[in-house]
Amino acid sequence: QVQLVESGGGLVQPGGSLRLSCAASGIFVSNNAMGWYRQAPGKQRELVARITSFGRFVGTNYGDSVKGRFTISRDNAKNTVDLQMNNLKPEDTAVYYCKAEGPLFAEGQGTQVTVSS
Repeated sequence: QVQLVESGGGLVQPGGSLRLSCAASGIFVSNNAMGWYRQAPGKQRELVARITSFGRFVGTNYGDSVKGRFTISRDNAKNTVDLQMNNLKPEDTAVYYCKAEGPLFAEGQGTQVTVSS
């Protein structure tokens, strides 16, 4: 059974940083496409970042609104996928979800990120 558990959310002031972590069980993050998504109240869920592997090549892609501020990474030894978020803005406020996107699929319960002064 695949399980994803997010952690690291919280309240932060504009311009601050947070690091989210997604702990995976029942799946190896090194062998699976993994993504972070977010959903703000009244808005559609959107892609934040995704990390995939093609042999030795590791690829990442980001949503336009977070490029240059957020970084997705993977720790194969810990079997986690992290999201480093810098220069946070109020519009980054949302519930952030970790997703396994193939060949195995799963989604975590989400962690709240609130950016406010």
